[in-house]
Amino acid sequence: MKIGTDAVLLGAWTSLQNNPCSILDIGAGTGVLALMLAQRSSANIIDGIEIDDNAYEQCVENFENAPWSDRLFCYHASLEEFADEIEESYDLIISNPPFYSENYKTSNEPRDMARFSDALPFNQLLENVSKLLSDSGIFSVIIPFKEEQDFIDLASTFGLFPNRILHVKGNPCSEIKRSLLEFSSKENDIITEQLTIETNRHQYTQEYINLTQDFYLKM
Repeated sequence: MKIGTDAVLLGAWTSLQNNPCSILDIGAGTGVLALMLAQRSSANIIDGIEIDDNAYEQCVENFENAPWSDRLFCYHASLEEFADEIEESYDLIISNPPFYSENYKTSNEPRDMARFSDALPFNQLLENVSKLLSDSGIFSVIIPFKEEQDFIDLASTFGLFPNRILHVKGNPCSEIKRSLLEFSSKENDIITEQLTIETNRHQYTQEYINLTQDFYLKM
């Protein structure tokens, strides 16, 4: 599976202000988010969960070949299985969850599983995040903008409240397509910002460059 802009944005934007000692990437895929946070942080434990066989194998290979391999580990399990068995909590949980909600599917089942929200419903995600997050922990996620308010309302039922929000547009003329959300167990004033990725096709804005340039070979 290709590394998308969503993952790069989330991995770069996610706050490390609480100096997390333990990080969990839910739905790790190729492991890109965990790898980005290993590059950015000094967390001792950086775990991933991935249920798809092929994605899990690729994630493990990427972790083993990374400079931070001693801090990275991927579990081959569903989120519910993992949450039922694990006893530890995490200071930071990050997820680029499946949310492709249009009513059609392709013949590529693994890609459908990665892209469709029925593979990991938001209520299941939030319920298990609330179980796995430490008292002072942060949960960081990217979702479609149109799902933002429903997601925030659902999160509040599990004791999770938004602290930071980033609205993302593809270009100055396009609509907001993505919401990056940061939650904690504390209700604080919400900091809301907006980011535009490109001025023209393949011409990145300075704000996008400033945020993500540490993760591109050429920027």
